[in-house]
Amino acid sequence: MSGLETRQAAGFTTVDRAGVLVVTVDRPPANALNRSAIHNLAALFAELGEMREAPPVVLTGQGERFFCAGGDIRELEGAAQEELDARMREFHALLVAMDRYPRPVIGAINGHCVGGGMEIALFADTVLAVQGARFGFPEINHGLLPADKGIQRATRLLGARAARKLLLSGDLFDVERALEIGLVDVLADPAELVDAAVASARLAGAKAPVLYGALKRSLNDPDDARDETSLQRTLASAADYFDDPVARGLRDSWNGSRSRGGKG
Repeated sequence: MSGLETRQAAGFTTVDRAGVLVVTVDRPPANALNRSAIHNLAALFAELGEMREAPPVVLTGQGERFFCAGGDIRELEGAAQEELDARMREFHALLVAMDRYPRPVIGAINGHCVGGGMEIALFADTVLAVQGARFGFPEINHGLLPADKGIQRATRLLGARAARKLLLSGDLFDVERALEIGLVDVLADPAELVDAAVASARLAGAKAPVLYGALKRSLNDPDDARDETSLQRTLASAADYFDDPVARGLRDSWNGSRSRGGKG
């Protein structure tokens, strides 16, 4: 990417708002991420991070109901273990790229933000959300697991007790609870959400980049060895649950309910 461009990639669009890049996840109906979307988002953050003047970024979702429903589980139907591994590697790379991004990242949560969507939100520096947004890690109820790096981030940001409750129950919760535990910073009007997020990104982007980037490095404490351990833990856990009959039964049941009109 040379400079900021308005463009459409598999799974998302980008729009330059006077130096703030608005990235909109766009995979109807639930903005669930398939492997190509995950790969392209990871590449975008890695590419932007290499720019001499990396822009502030706003992340939001297309539509009014979903920010991101997590990974597209339909992609796993009939897939080999190698395909699951590849997707896990891509998602880990996205979280690493966001973790190391030196400029402001603002989450504009326009609807349900669950699973992988919640992991992405945890790597934003500031999160705005609308009334009616729902959050959570439902993976344990669907025969899946979050990425280990996302789990570690949840523990650090939300606290061990809150993260334990969310991860082990799989329960979804409302924006008031998200504000209470520190996942969401600002409750925003839906009509003003993206504009408010852009304003927040621009204000943060006005800080000296060298200082902002240094503070993010100290706060996020990126570490190659720790990230590699986290990736290997994610891959080992995926290998255990991919063919486990109980986990597979949960995935099949969830897929069945969705095909009959259940929520994504």
